[in-house]
Amino acid sequence: MGHSSSRRASSQEQAEAARPDAGGTRLNRRAFFAVGGSLAAAGLLAACGGNTGRGDASTTSQPGTAAGGAGTSGAGTSGPAASGAGTGGSKPTLQQWYHQYGEEGTEAAVKRYAASYPNATVEVSWFPGDYESKAASALLTSSPPDVFEGANGPTIDQIQQGLVADLTDLLGDAKSDFNPAMLERMSYDGKVWGIPETIDMQLLVYRKSLLDKAGVKPPTSFEELRAAAKALTQGKQKGLFVGNDGGVGTLVGPSLWSVGEDYVTDGKVGFTPEQAGPALAGLHTLFTSGNLLLGAPTDWSDPSALTNGLCAMQWTGLWNFPQFQKALGDDFGVAAWPAFAAGAGKPSVPIGAYGSCVAAKGANVDAAKAFVKWLWVDNTADQLDFAQSYGFHLPSRESVAAKADKLKSGQAAEALKIFQTDGHAQTPMLWTSKSSTAMSDAATRIIKDGADAKAELAKVVATVEAELKRVTAK
Repeated sequence: MGHSSSRRASSQEQAEAARPDAGGTRLNRRAFFAVGGSLAAAGLLAACGGNTGRGDASTTSQPGTAAGGAGTSGAGTSGPAASGAGTGGSKPTLQQWYHQYGEEGTEAAVKRYAASYPNATVEVSWFPGDYESKAASALLTSSPPDVFEGANGPTIDQIQQGLVADLTDLLGDAKSDFNPAMLERMSYDGKVWGIPETIDMQLLVYRKSLLDKAGVKPPTSFEELRAAAKALTQGKQKGLFVGNDGGVGTLVGPSLWSVGEDYVTDGKVGFTPEQAGPALAGLHTLFTSGNLLLGAPTDWSDPSALTNGLCAMQWTGLWNFPQFQKALGDDFGVAAWPAFAAGAGKPSVPIGAYGSCVAAKGANVDAAKAFVKWLWVDNTADQLDFAQSYGFHLPSRESVAAKADKLKSGQAAEALKIFQTDGHAQTPMLWTSKSSTAMSDAATRIIKDGADAKAELAKVVATVEAELKRVTAK
């Protein structure tokens, strides 16, 4: 259940730095779900917006908690440890790393899955905060985690540096059952480097009763969104919440897509300062309007800003729908981020997934691969549990998605319609950490400080061009 990056990461661009995507095209070529009779996945690109989506949770468990394999004691550790042979040589001990999910029950669930694995003792480490940086650093050591999750899989640099293992052989006959676009996102040079766990999406959630009272309809253009935010700002209630950073971490992708552009297209820079600049500059007008919620107790990946009445519209994720249903009943609706201008550009929602990866320099690579196959290829019961028992996520395997009954009705079904028409991969495989940092820094200056958007994006273009030349030369 990865939330946009932290749910993952607290910032979209931080999360983007750690997750490769295979492309940023729209997801309208084939329906991902046939909502109604079945929920069969077809062919959407995924991503879970600079962030896989979900932000850090409020839980306080510490890294290094162990979940013993079947018949083991499951004693805890004080922190990440090197993998090694199990006691007595009976079975290996594997280290498995997760970012901290926000939904209650997820930590216990992944430990339960690990404890039921019969062929190794799997010790689960659960990391709050900037998980992606911790995982990236650990891969460079002599004792990396055997199994770890990467936002949209490993990065292009991790693959090219030989830090992650080729997982292509784990799929077997199940390959055709995985969402093909998600599998492509985690593939490079004809090989699969991460096994998709569950798919997340970000989208706009609004209180239907508040919009009706104000005479506001769900916005279909940025100008309508800005007007709606103003009309819905009353007393202590702000009209819109897109994160405490004003959208720096979540809305770069939607802003590019809103004018018909992207991060990278056909191996080249996919955006221009002339087209993308006005869309990002528009976010500055929201930031300074007084109609945007800033400084909320929790960030965009948590549902409480909307459920506690701090705002009327919130940019957040599908994973929060069970909490919205509990707090608001049927009084919420869903929409995509609107096109920048009426009749031009396109609406969009970021899509993403965490991928289960294996460190190539781990002490038990074969055992780690076997565990990943058991959990994320073969173990469909736990995959379904992970997708819909704690928050709502889209199973990566089509046959499992067809059994996700909680996603077949109500607002979840409406969200899936948006997914199949307006879903976009957050960032492409070739979008590197350096490119991500350049874009994030520029977005901060544009949105918060009002810097000249075209001039800032021209600098980003130069950085991205150099990075694309670097990674494609290898």
